Amino acid sequence: MQDRVEVTGIVIKAEPMGEYDRRVVLLTKERGKIAAFARGARRTNSRFMAPTSPFAFGIFQVYEGRSSYTVCEASISNYFEELRGDLEGACYGMYFLELCDYCTRENNDEREILKLLYQSLRALTHGTIPKRLVRCIFEIRLVVLNGEFPGMPAEKLDPSTLYALEFIAGTPVEKLYTFAVKEEVLLELERTAGKYRRDCLPGKFHSLEVLQSL
Repeated sequence: MQDRVEVTGIVIKAEPMGEYDRRVVLLTKERGKIAAFARGARRTNSRFMAPTSPFAFGIFQVYEGRSSYTVCEASISNYFEELRGDLEGACYGMYFLELCDYCTRENNDEREILKLLYQSLRALTHGTIPKRLVRCIFEIRLVVLNGEFPGMPAEKLDPSTLYALEFIAGTPVEKLYTFAVKEEVLLELERTAGKYRRDCLPGKFHSLEVLQSL
């Protein structure tokens, strides 16, 4: 008999399988990144259609198989619906999901990355700081959490930029999205975050190409 496991997490990837099924990738607090199948999730009347869509966050009950899991229940507490009606916000959000998919692994302790992703999506939906700044903070802190932070840049930067970098690298995730910067500082943060991402997370990201085309 298969074991039922309860995990708290977010759907970071969803793709069709067969005629009506869906394969999802969940970033979870308990087991890191896991792949799971949702039977019949693409049927119009399926109770799994919405819970297995990207950005859905909540508690999932899954059966554990030899090489994957099967979704049997889902209780979603946040769908991040605001992103679905905001093209730019959705592109940023999908980019964050794709980056997390790239750098997380099954059975790793990915709780801090899950927390970062959740808080970053909230920042995108709240709109209290620019999406460009949200992206900088997310990229820099993700590099830190992935254990590849190279330290402060060698080039001369505005003291406010250096302060922001130190804040992003070291402050608790819950307090990350609580500051704003001037345009010139934001431009330096964008250049620095971009270099960190290219050097430390050098994958090819389709969502980034879409984002850059906007």
